[in-house]
Amino acid sequence: MPFVDSHHAQIHYALEGAPGNPALIFSNSLGTDFSMWDPQIREFTKSFRVLRYDTRGHGKSSVTLGLYSAEQLANDVLALADALKVDRFHFCGLSMGGMIGMCLAANAPQRLNQLILSSTAAKIGTLEMWNARIATVRKEGMKNVAAAAIERWFTLAFRQKNPSTIAGIRKVLEQTSPEGYAANCAAVRDFDFRDRLGGIRTPTLVIAGTHDPATTPADGHFLADHIPGARYVELNAAHLSNIEDAGRFNREVSSFLNS
Repeated sequence: MPFVDSHHAQIHYALEGAPGNPALIFSNSLGTDFSMWDPQIREFTKSFRVLRYDTRGHGKSSVTLGLYSAEQLANDVLALADALKVDRFHFCGLSMGGMIGMCLAANAPQRLNQLILSSTAAKIGTLEMWNARIATVRKEGMKNVAAAAIERWFTLAFRQKNPSTIAGIRKVLEQTSPEGYAANCAAVRDFDFRDRLGGIRTPTLVIAGTHDPATTPADGHFLADHIPGARYVELNAAHLSNIEDAGRFNREVSSFLNS
C-alpha cells in the first residue's frame, strides 16, 4: 500500500489515471476514508490523474497525537502532492474535505487550478456540539456516533433502497479510530472561514444537498455568495451527495472542470 510521509504522519493514498492527465485530488469527509469516492473513479480517471487519500486520523493513515487543525490537514495535502511531484491540481473536498480546500485556496492558491466545495460550510456547528461529540467518542467509541451520522448523511429513501451501500459506509465509520475522529472533530470545531471567503480567487463550484441537515443549502449559498465568481449547484441528496446523487454529482463536476 502506498504511503507518503507528512509532518510525522504516514498518509495513505491511491493514484489512478494516465500520468499525463491533469491532477484531481479528492478529500474525504469526517469519519470516512478515500473509498467514499468510489462512485467517482470510473468517470474521472478517463480525463484526470486522480489522487485520493485518507485524511490524517482516518483509514490507513496515521493517527498522530494531539488535536488537529484544518491548516495542518491542508499541509498534508501539499506534502502528498510534493512527494508525488504534482505541482498544480484541481481539488474536490466534501464536508471536512471542503474546509481543507478552503485552506488551500487561501494559503496556497498557486497550487490550485479549480476548487469544488461539496456539502461543506464556512462554519459547522457550535463549540458545545463538537466538544460533546469528542467526549462521547472518547468514552463510548464509534458505534453510536456512526448510527447517528448515517441518518444525517443519507435520506431515508436512499437508505431503504441501498442497504449494502449503507452497510459499507457504516463499517468504515465504525472502524475509524476514536482518537483520530476526535482529533479531526477539533479541526472542524475550530474552523471558521466566514471572514476569509472573499479572499479566495480560485474558480470555485459549490455543491449542496437539498436534504442535508449538517451543511444546509443556506450554508452552500453563503459560500457561493461570498467567494468571488463561485458557481452554486444543489443536488437531490443529503450530506454525502457524491454517493446519493452520484450521477449528477459527476456531471456537474465534469462540466465545471471542463468549462
